[in-house]
Amino acid sequence: MNATAAQQHEVLVLGAGYAGLSAAIQLAARTKRRGNLRVRLVNPYDTFTERLRLHMTATGQETAEMSIPALLEGTGADFVRGWVTAIDADAKTVRIDDDRVLRYDTLVYGLGSIADTAAVPGVDDHAYTLNSPQDAALLAERLSRPGGGTVVVGGSGLTGVEAAAEMAEQHPEFEIVLLGRQEPGAGMHPKARAHMGAALARLGVRVLSGVEVTKVLPDRVELADGSSVPADVVLWTSGTRVSPLAAAAGVSVDARGRVVTDSALRSLSHPDVYAVGDAAAIRQGYGVMHGTCQGGMPTGVHAALSILRVLAGRQPKPFRFGYYHTPVSLGRNDAVVQFTHPDDSPRRIVLTGKRAAQYKETVTAAPWPTFARMKKMPASGAFWPHGGRYTRIRSAK
Repeated sequence: MNATAAQQHEVLVLGAGYAGLSAAIQLAARTKRRGNLRVRLVNPYDTFTERLRLHMTATGQETAEMSIPALLEGTGADFVRGWVTAIDADAKTVRIDDDRVLRYDTLVYGLGSIADTAAVPGVDDHAYTLNSPQDAALLAERLSRPGGGTVVVGGSGLTGVEAAAEMAEQHPEFEIVLLGRQEPGAGMHPKARAHMGAALARLGVRVLSGVEVTKVLPDRVELADGSSVPADVVLWTSGTRVSPLAAAAGVSVDARGRVVTDSALRSLSHPDVYAVGDAAAIRQGYGVMHGTCQGGMPTGVHAALSILRVLAGRQPKPFRFGYYHTPVSLGRNDAVVQFTHPDDSPRRIVLTGKRAAQYKETVTAAPWPTFARMKKMPASGAFWPHGGRYTRIRSAK
């Protein structure tokens, strides 16, 4: 091994979601001329998953397909296709499904989250999810079969609302039933909540609030009050879970399995491991962040900048993040945008209707120009989309 190779610092990024891809592009683009740092991005698919659009994929609509190797082109980062099967945090190695073992000096853990299909009996066996484009495509295929029927959407959170509205609009031959513990839009301003309820009613979505699913069967879902709802198709959107790999590796995690981090996004138990996006339990002044694209990209950017500062012998700066908005689509030409305080509590400002749909479309499209800008960033700053704007941060120096 030559001296240059011996001195090369290996950064391994696990997961090419919004957070992981942001971290990989930031790191590689800033260091490609140095030659002493190699960035490798590991992901099971070679196309980027726009999770914000999976409800569209599930109804048979075509969405843009973006190649991860193409997004990395020109940055110097390498793409490794594979499923992560094990992490050895002491040996600093990662094993993937073809039995390759990848070594790292610094690990960026961004494996994200999926719908929790284990909490309720029968969900794993009988329900569809929006965990991946492949899962969404399976639902699209089922909805395309003739005959119609009843689709039950388990979970009245924002993913469930978007999916229910999209299916009702694109597949009027189905009856859509949206059920969950809370009213759709709970926690939003009354104006936003009222518009959401009216839009769902206009689309013919039947909403059952204050109910809890206890079991999913091939032809129905059973509820805690002893009643049941007939179902030809069940889509499960209630709750999320993260990969157990971090916990299995002995990395400190919270009760939900998310990596517990310090203010610079480093693992409390393994400082050479940084956690980003949904995989991380990141505490801010208002509490622990919840997983969204809105917060995911900034965590990836900040982890990259923290790594660069540590490698330069400097102290990383604390991560600070405040929420700005909650955009929710209600079909193709309607939406609600709830503007928020930094702690994600609702402000009085709400956009509805076509203007809100256009706003959400602009925000959803924001990752592409952002990733392109990241490739060209000087070492002094970074950009990420924030409510349709780009916010500049200076923490690399």
